[in-house]
Amino acid sequence: MRQFPLEMHQMAPGRVVEWRLGYAAAEGGGEGDPAGRKASFNQDKHFTVAEVSRGADDPVASWIAVTFEVSGPLDQHALAQALLSFVRRHEVLRCAFSRLAGEVACEPFDPAGLTLEAEPVGEFATSERLVGFLSERFKRCIDTLSWPLFVMGAVVREESATVYLAFDHIVCDGMSMPIVVREVQTAYESLCGTGDAGAAAELPPAPSYLDFAEQQRRDYLAIDEADPRLDYWKSFMGPDGEFFPRLPLDLGVEPGRMYPIVNEASTLLDAAEAEVFEKTCVAAGGRAFMGVLASVAVCLREAGGPGVYRGLMPVSERGRDAWAHSVGWFVNTLPIEFDASPGRDFGQVMASVRAGFSEMMAHLEVPFVRAWSLLAPVEFAAGAWPYPVNFFSYIDMRKCPGAERHDDWRPTTHVWSARANGACSWFQRDADGLHMNSIYVDTPAARHSMGAFQEALRLTVQEVTRSGGFRRPVALTAPRRPVGSPLDVAGAARRR
Repeated sequence: MRQFPLEMHQMAPGRVVEWRLGYAAAEGGGEGDPAGRKASFNQDKHFTVAEVSRGADDPVASWIAVTFEVSGPLDQHALAQALLSFVRRHEVLRCAFSRLAGEVACEPFDPAGLTLEAEPVGEFATSERLVGFLSERFKRCIDTLSWPLFVMGAVVREESATVYLAFDHIVCDGMSMPIVVREVQTAYESLCGTGDAGAAAELPPAPSYLDFAEQQRRDYLAIDEADPRLDYWKSFMGPDGEFFPRLPLDLGVEPGRMYPIVNEASTLLDAAEAEVFEKTCVAAGGRAFMGVLASVAVCLREAGGPGVYRGLMPVSERGRDAWAHSVGWFVNTLPIEFDASPGRDFGQVMASVRAGFSEMMAHLEVPFVRAWSLLAPVEFAAGAWPYPVNFFSYIDMRKCPGAERHDDWRPTTHVWSARANGACSWFQRDADGLHMNSIYVDTPAARHSMGAFQEALRLTVQEVTRSGGFRRPVALTAPRRPVGSPLDVAGAARRR
């Protein structure tokens, strides 16, 4: 399961049908008191940014999407039942958000009142037209300030179908996508041919994200800037008081300005190389993501950055059991710092990464948005991050729920944002190798800097794979090969 731009998905054409979610009860007939359910810190900030940007007639938009394949003729009734069961199971998906008394509240609708209506969209003769339609559909239909907060549909063919769901970030995170695939596919396979909603397979418990949000607010809403749990953040900020670590690449951005984005992806290591890379990292006393982070640090240093790496890293808050099968925004973001100075070999940098990561994880409890509001209130009021920020994300998709069926289901993940003022990179490990997806500002300087960085990183991780370490500095030059070629997901699976 890999993340890449939707435009790179060489999806087979076909007939598109969508399912529209509705609520059959009386107007405003949600369950419980809407004032009694509050948004999480992540959701509150996301909703507020959407409100402010809409008020300034400069809307901020983004979405997270997932696709997966169904083999054989599609049973549309069974898929509709599977989708409805999925939405009913996860409370956050049936919530409408609104501002009440200064706070963002969640109004959950009664699952029994939800309805799903099929809506034929049309026939698409080419992959290009189909993917273009879906991209525009997601941009137009997903709105943080309007319910429902996601789109569900399928591309239907005689002997196969591609199912797609696209969400506003307010209801989910990247780790929710494998959960979506597993639940809908499992329910569909159980229902297929029976038409009996009661025949759906049993799934593990999935506590509501709203309960997680409630507990988080109970624990951290009352803290202030003097709370000792913020000492790790304060130490990271140092005497200059910068909450956000700067990305040491020239992106050519002007302060306070947002830009259209470039969204591109590439493979850094194939499956065999990724296996060797992981073994090399383990032999050095670390893990694969630590080796990738060490390589990123060395490449940024060679680009003119400092010897001490300073960045932000998202970390899942699901835990091993409690929220492992729940859909929601279970992400905290924390600063990490470690030594990647010139002259240090791979083992030494890995040891620094391991120590930095251990220190970071010891301070996981304080939510990022809460720390941001307390320690950088000026930047918090501005909404967006103030300048290009150093950001690193890694997910091993082979360890996600349902990964044992990914060869059959062929799931893919896609992210999109309308505008940015910096760069974000996500790394994924799957059965096919190690991959990178980056979104960054569309400026000439950023295209050059990010292209050179991606090429240097590819050469660096390959060098670690071949030789077991950083044998030579990698100069950042223009990339030797383009990124962004279309991916035939179904075809790749057939060729295995």
